Amino acid sequence: MVHIHQSHNQEADTTTDAETPTPASPEAKPDTPTTVPDAAVWWDSSATDAAPAPPPPAAPVVAEEDTPTAPMSLFEIEQARQRLASVAAQVAAANDAPDSGVEASTEPLDATHQLDINQAPALIARRSSQGLAAMAVRDIGRVREMNQDSVFAMITTLPREGTDLTVGLFIVADGMGGHQGGELASRLAVRTIVHQVLSQLVLPALDDNMNAALQPLMISAVQVANQTIWEAAQSLGTDMGTTCTAALLVGHALYIAHVGDSRAYLFEPGGLRQLTSDHSTVGRLIQLGQLDPAEAREHPLRNQLYRTVGQQPQVMVDFVYQPIGVSSHLLLCSDGLWGLIDTPMLEQALKRSPWPQDTCNELIALANLAGGDDNISAVVVSLPLAER
Repeated sequence: MVHIHQSHNQEADTTTDAETPTPASPEAKPDTPTTVPDAAVWWDSSATDAAPAPPPPAAPVVAEEDTPTAPMSLFEIEQARQRLASVAAQVAAANDAPDSGVEASTEPLDATHQLDINQAPALIARRSSQGLAAMAVRDIGRVREMNQDSVFAMITTLPREGTDLTVGLFIVADGMGGHQGGELASRLAVRTIVHQVLSQLVLPALDDNMNAALQPLMISAVQVANQTIWEAAQSLGTDMGTTCTAALLVGHALYIAHVGDSRAYLFEPGGLRQLTSDHSTVGRLIQLGQLDPAEAREHPLRNQLYRTVGQQPQVMVDFVYQPIGVSSHLLLCSDGLWGLIDTPMLEQALKRSPWPQDTCNELIALANLAGGDDNISAVVVSLPLAER
């Protein structure tokens, strides 16, 4: 399984980071050249891109301050989940109780009118085991007065000669900035990226005119979003920005563009694997081996980001190319989720239900039970059976 993680930028990053430590080892080896398919051969590897060495971190941008909330233990969260399941069962039993009203005598026109809507998720879940299903959910949490997160999920099938091609686009953006600036920034990021992908990939594909290479398409989409947010901030006289993790699924491969500390995970047989790197002071310290990941939740600099979308005229965008292989799920989420729920609980939620809507709802509930001190966003994608 090939895993590529590299950064691209049209111009050099003009910011510096005096507070963030830089790697001390002079023995670091340059990245190995990587093969990324372009639009003409999405299912083959033909375009070679050399991965430049990661740039020195820029000056940290302080995100919103939060009051530390101690995460719940696995036992406490599991107890809470069982209580929620019990309540849901009671509600379902009440809904199934006989109605005391007079039944209508009119017979249904055909059998489809008798479908119980409560059975729909189960029916879709059975079908998703052979194909693709997704759900995007965001929640304000228990502390914030406004939801500054934005999410997006789209799956479509492009008709092609010989065989159809499945394409999915999934985005999580976590906005920051006062006076509704964060909400506007995340919404602009999602809107711009969707427009770029639709106009440069999906619509041309319908006309059999596919000529966009996917790696530069995704990087450019985030850079256009950066320019859009930057210009809006200058016009409004405010400082706003957002994280952005955007994943394009074409066939059986992911093309991910990423800035900030929202995350993309693949759920593999061996467990959950993080595909993206956090552009935060704490994330950098972990990468350098100077901080244990278990200490990150309580670190005083945990909310400092040194790279965001929209707070500088240009932005460097990380790119990840990843075949899905035997993975069963893709998870995109904001720090309002992964900052409160540890990896074992994320894995258990993904295992429990094949239907992404149920998984999203459970993840949101668990994060709220663990404190809900930030907006919470999750995009869960049940992946097709490529090699499983």
